[in-house]
Amino acid sequence: MSTHPDALPPHPALTTQAGDAASTVCFGAMQFGGTADAAESEAMFDACRAAGINFFDTAFGYTGGRSETLLGRFAAPERERLFIATKCAAPAPSTAANITAQFEQSLQRLDMDYVDLLYLHRWDPDTPLEETFEALAGLVEAGRVRRIGISNFSAWQTMKAAWVAHRFSLSIDALQPMYNLVKRQAEVEILPMAASEGFAVMPYSPLGGGLLTGKYAGGASGRLKENEMYRARYGQDWMHDAAAALADLAADTGTSPATLAVAWVAHNPDVTAPIISARSVEQLKPSLAAMSFEMDEALYAQISALTPKPAPATDRSEEA
Repeated sequence: MSTHPDALPPHPALTTQAGDAASTVCFGAMQFGGTADAAESEAMFDACRAAGINFFDTAFGYTGGRSETLLGRFAAPERERLFIATKCAAPAPSTAANITAQFEQSLQRLDMDYVDLLYLHRWDPDTPLEETFEALAGLVEAGRVRRIGISNFSAWQTMKAAWVAHRFSLSIDALQPMYNLVKRQAEVEILPMAASEGFAVMPYSPLGGGLLTGKYAGGASGRLKENEMYRARYGQDWMHDAAAALADLAADTGTSPATLAVAWVAHNPDVTAPIISARSVEQLKPSLAAMSFEMDEALYAQISALTPKPAPATDRSEEA
């Protein structure tokens, strides 16, 4: 550990208030109160708890607040044993006023006195980082937030934010990037940075918006066909070819492509806890199965070879 007087502080372990380690898989409650009604949401929460998951993720902007409200209701009986994360400052900017107003509303919806982890949901190029992190430091100092994280930040944005946070005696402990078999940009700088600097990494979309479940090859409907953002994100032919190849490999190994997709993300040593999600318990089961799936290095390499490895940050291809 560096002894330089300006060195960033070490990152504390992610533990619940009761002292239990956060689970190595996180459940994302983005569908609670949306495509999953209250009963199905509760059933998924119970299935996660039965599988040993104590780490749950939501956001101020999910399903008009219903996600936070339902998660808070389900979590209430064992609050101290759970690690609850939410996000703020999206779609609003990362001003002190917006962070404070959104977080107050999040706590009311969750019916909680504190959250274990509060993420900034997006990078805001227009608000000074000093204003943002002074506000977040106040929430931590008041005991209303135990850890701070950032979501959808690039590597340079992360390190800039970390140094500004340090000026307020605050550490950024967790990152939430997009990462899956067809979206591997995080391997270039974000994951190496996290390994070097000690950030916990909770990647979202390990199933590529459902692409890597194999359902679209059979003509099923879903976000990739119905949502313009997801169509743009996962619309390239090579991505669909990779999904089909993953489904073939899953059939050969006697498992589900969704199980392989989640297990592939989790197998990366720089990943702390992939975020899984679903609209129903039935849809969730293959992702939960990844928790006990044993992936050896040969299978990991075989799956990795289905998609292009991104070029190094220097763009010197001979270094790849």
